[in-house]
Amino acid sequence: MSGITRRGFVKGAALAPLALNPLSSLAQQTPKTDRFDVVVAGAGHNSLVTAAYLAKAGFRCVVLEGRPTVGGGVKSAQFTLRGFIHDTCSSAHNGMQENPLIRDNEINLGDYGLEYIFPDPVFHMPFLDGAYITQWRDPERTRAEFAKINKKDGDTYWRMWKESETIQSNSKFWQRRLAMSHWDIIRDNFEDEHCRSFMLACPWSQQPPQFPMTGRVAYSAFNQQRHSRPLPKGGSGKLTEALARFIEAHGGVILTNKPVARLIVEGGKCTGVECADGSAYHAEKAVLSTIHIKHLVDMAPKDLWGPDFIDGVETWQPEFQMMSTNYATSEPIKYPTADGMISPVHSELLINPARALRFAYDYTIGAVNTENPPVHIIQTSVADPTRAPAGMHTIKVVGYHPYDLKEGPKHWDNIKEEVADATLKFIQRYAPNLTNDKILEREVMSPLDLERMNPHNWHGSCHAGGSGPSQSGAMRPMPGWANYRMPIPGLYQTGGTTAPGGSVTGLPGRNAAIVMLKDLGTSIEDVVGKKQNKTS
Repeated sequence: MSGITRRGFVKGAALAPLALNPLSSLAQQTPKTDRFDVVVAGAGHNSLVTAAYLAKAGFRCVVLEGRPTVGGGVKSAQFTLRGFIHDTCSSAHNGMQENPLIRDNEINLGDYGLEYIFPDPVFHMPFLDGAYITQWRDPERTRAEFAKINKKDGDTYWRMWKESETIQSNSKFWQRRLAMSHWDIIRDNFEDEHCRSFMLACPWSQQPPQFPMTGRVAYSAFNQQRHSRPLPKGGSGKLTEALARFIEAHGGVILTNKPVARLIVEGGKCTGVECADGSAYHAEKAVLSTIHIKHLVDMAPKDLWGPDFIDGVETWQPEFQMMSTNYATSEPIKYPTADGMISPVHSELLINPARALRFAYDYTIGAVNTENPPVHIIQTSVADPTRAPAGMHTIKVVGYHPYDLKEGPKHWDNIKEEVADATLKFIQRYAPNLTNDKILEREVMSPLDLERMNPHNWHGSCHAGGSGPSQSGAMRPMPGWANYRMPIPGLYQTGGTTAPGGSVTGLPGRNAAIVMLKDLGTSIEDVVGKKQNKTS
């Protein structure tokens, strides 16, 4: 990439393994015992959620994380230059807001350093013909954005916004729509191509929009209309830092650089784990895993899992994979509007609906298609100035490309910089202010790199795997094992491979806590002091 100026900043690539989570150093204390009530394998946000409830209930937990910092896909690091804080994977925590953990303040994470910022505008989509749609936190204002392009589409947005309030009902209305495709619903309800593009990409699905039973995604724009796309102040990792502090404050132990290599099975029951360094940790009551099921099955003899479970693992499918490029810049992307320039936290570039429909073909043939690439752009520093030095900004560009290339996944090492260059040129057509001299540094991560960084990003799947009908609800991770209990007694599973799936919702973690607490003789109602609550 030409024209990049360094401006005296210290390159942060050498700092990439060092995330900002202070627990990377505090958690190295050696425990006085290797025996705990519960042993937790992996410190993603869902396993930390489960461990937090268990610790609050009085069970002594040890959490073992294979990397230098806790958090899984929910942490932050200095990928580019010192002082520029990038989220390693997730940024938006809108799905977390309906989790009773946050909604009802069940474990008081605000006391442990968690503070959310709710950006406004929520989302923006510009078009090359000068049109644009901005989603504001005010739904009436957003309705007007659609209406200025097509009055009927403005009315449609408002009607579907109201419909979304009843999506949890079991009415025939929703039975039909949830079985339809995302594209069918958008095509049948919106007239204008700009409005259709916005509704296809806001937010983007893990599946091709024309696939059956993706209809719920057609209403996902209204979830972020309701909650914004909240950012933890200081970085996505502030959520997992707060959870870890809560666990430690309630008697738990967190150890990093402790990759789990083997499950300990005694008398047909999982009683602990052995780490790669030879250390072992024993559980008096239960073992909880957030290790991807593709790797978990290799940690115990195959006959202990049973043929149905093994078949479910072997047929597990990835989602739409992605690559990400993190930029340190001297100014944010600016898009022209009728009221002047706008710099949103989240924006999406999708030239037309047909481009979205081509995704399925590109992924099927393993092709990297840089012609008018769909791009999701995240500028957290716009709403959270703590993410960059004064006057500077972070920009994350997410592109959608297959992990399994025709030439093999390792071909990504040969082409990722070229793909990032092509994507940048495409963005500059919409935001000409982002000239090369405004870019101080960048770090490109292909789908293969994302898997290398975090094994849970299996095949570049940042949500652990697809969420189509074969991998949703009672089918996740596979039929018969969707209740967070694994085939080996004493072993439980949470994380993105369990229902309701990936993204930052914390629901797999809370659901696993409900099941484990019940099996351990108590309930989440007793733990949080409530009379009602059930698996979400």
